[in-house]
Amino acid sequence: MKKFWFLKGFALVAAFIFIGGFAVMSLWNWLIPSIFGLVSITWLQALGLLLLSKILFGGFRGVGGWGGGYGGNRHQFWKQKMAARMANMTDEEKEHFRAKMQNRWGKWAEESAD
Repeated sequence: MKKFWFLKGFALVAAFIFIGGFAVMSLWNWLIPSIFGLVSITWLQALGLLLLSKILFGGFRGVGGWGGGYGGNRHQFWKQKMAARMANMTDEEKEHFRAKMQNRWGKWAEESAD
């Protein structure tokens, strides 16, 4: 089950792209032609609009987005919170936590915990 995490992630991304494009296309074709008199769009054009809105309003990781405008980076916040939590653990608790993360996330968790 754990070996198929990549395929599950790929399937979720593909489903989001398909559903997101369909949702944008449906909403555009329902609202915009009747309100503004513009033409209907295709699914690929809806994906283009979705990507354009992500670039203009959402940004990409590390550039813009939700973390930048609220006084800090979300990654740094969680990193500090985890460091504080680890500082309050005993050696046995730390080892148990690392083993749990290793079991859940595999080799990646071992490299990022150091």
